[in-house]
Amino acid sequence: MSLVKNITVSVSDHVYRAARIRAAERGRSVSAMVGEYLSSLSEREAEFARLEVQQYEVLGEIERFSARDRLNRDEAHDRAVR
Repeated sequence: MSLVKNITVSVSDHVYRAARIRAAERGRSVSAMVGEYLSSLSEREAEFARLEVQQYEVLGEIERFSARDRLNRDEAHDRAVR
């Protein structure tokens, strides 16, 4: 069972009104929208961490790289070398 924590956020009247309108348009409460946003932050961080690990794994598999290994300009543009 997950405990729900209450938080207090201070925003200007303009921001509060806009948030209430947006929440009403979506059939949600402001609290639910804020909760969903905060949840998405932790999901994004987890996805970033997963991709970062994957990047280091791929980099670790690269044995060597040399600029000479690249294609020349004509080969890169599929031009016939004469």
